[in-house]
Amino acid sequence: MSEIVLRRPARPVRVLRQGLTLAWRGLLKIRHSPDQLLDLSLMPVTFVVLFTFLFGNAVAGDWHSYLQFVLPGVAVQTLVFASMNTAVAFNADLRSGIFDRFRSLPVARSAPLIGRVLGDAVRNAISLAVVMAVGFALGFRAHGSPAAVLAACGLMLLFSLSVCWLGALIGLLGRSPESMGGIAFVVVVPLTFGSNVFVPTGKLPGWLQTWVKVNPVTQLSDAARALMQGLPVGHGVQNSLLWTLAIVVVFAPPAVFVYKRRV
Repeated sequence: MSEIVLRRPARPVRVLRQGLTLAWRGLLKIRHSPDQLLDLSLMPVTFVVLFTFLFGNAVAGDWHSYLQFVLPGVAVQTLVFASMNTAVAFNADLRSGIFDRFRSLPVARSAPLIGRVLGDAVRNAISLAVVMAVGFALGFRAHGSPAAVLAACGLMLLFSLSVCWLGALIGLLGRSPESMGGIAFVVVVPLTFGSNVFVPTGKLPGWLQTWVKVNPVTQLSDAARALMQGLPVGHGVQNSLLWTLAIVVVFAPPAVFVYKRRV
């Protein structure tokens, strides 16, 4: 009589370890495809330089003063845009057959999903480092303590990690990699441009302020500015963490569910 071998559910620690291994595998692709560094460096540099010199004189009368206001917001915007790359990459992986190869390996089914999200989180960290480096080179100065600046960066990276789960869900539901750009645009533009990333909330029209005040990007931008400039943070950090948790709770379980159905 043939024996039926039941596959035991993988332990969380093992799943995380396998996910980290696959995340490292994804990052090693950069060494073989250096052109991927363009997405991590060119976009952040373009955002910082373009928006600083394009809106600086119009909003603040001086681009240098405007840089102190806009850089934390541009950092948030860069991370949100970068997080949407998860959708494109995941959708492309679904059609490349790579997940069929993963199923033949002794790894947890969710490990490739976790690995993709963690790998993209590392890429986001590189983009954030580029934004901060360019900002400091142009004259941005943080008046908060080093610990507060690191806390602001950590807060932004946590938020970008949560948005990666949204990107994963979009990538799993999308029909083709070509359609991911349009879907990501519809998601990202209201979040980033409908916020106080570029213009203080008080200078926006009254009808727009209602959305801007509850926008998670606004909450995160305000918290990052306050931490970096040594200003009172109020409820900004708390609200940002709550938004981060809410996005993970809302989008991570459906992403895992759809992933298990499709892979």
